[in-house]
Amino acid sequence: MPDSAPRNQGSPQPPAPLVLAIQNDGTDPPGLVGEWLLESGVNLRVVEAFAGEAVPARVPDDVAGLLPLGGAMGANDDDEAPWLVQERALLKDAVDRGVPILGLCLGGQLLAAATGGRVALGPTTEIGVVTVQRTADALADPVVAAIEAPGDAIPAAQWHQDHVLELPEAAVLLLTNDACRVQGFRLGENAYGLQMHPEVDAAAFASWAEVADEALSRSGRSATQATAEVIAAESDLIRAWRPMTRAWADLVWRFATEPR
Repeated sequence: MPDSAPRNQGSPQPPAPLVLAIQNDGTDPPGLVGEWLLESGVNLRVVEAFAGEAVPARVPDDVAGLLPLGGAMGANDDDEAPWLVQERALLKDAVDRGVPILGLCLGGQLLAAATGGRVALGPTTEIGVVTVQRTADALADPVVAAIEAPGDAIPAAQWHQDHVLELPEAAVLLLTNDACRVQGFRLGENAYGLQMHPEVDAAAFASWAEVADEALSRSGRSATQATAEVIAAESDLIRAWRPMTRAWADLVWRFATEPR
């Protein structure tokens, strides 16, 4: 659907579907992805889990999609972030019921951990802009195929040291690179986990780089260098990931409007 085309022109508009965003860290709101969902006519409700707001263990009846976001903690760091127990249960419930999911970085790792995958510290830390590639299975995928970039050179903003080391049994690998095999995957028809941060613009990334966390120290990279990469690539990152987000929003619309 072209960006400028109104949905269902000339016919009654269905109610806008609602996506529930789970914000796991105060520094990582929905950002650009939230803006692109709003462009697609999707409403967004943010649960500030990092601030103590309760995370439901089941998908609320009025929710047609989930957007679990990033965070500095690991996918199984329940002592540090006790709401992760509820969040993993929420994601498992969504997968079981076919509710669309777009998990970003930690959110994608949580999706894997909730459904039988294994997440742990990886051998490589990725911070800055890296290149990922589509797998053969991605060519027919309605969401990942919508990324506006060459299939073997997709730019991605990254900040992670944990990896999905084992995918859930039923998962389909969609994006990869040599440093981190699982860069993107799908479960069922509607649930996606991404290792990158399409939601982050250059200003947000620069604010992360002001804090020398464990991942940055382990990477051996300078915050200045990583931030400069994101600033230089910002227009390419937006060009790549905006259509992907809007393609996922189409799944949300379909889920919200199809009889169940």
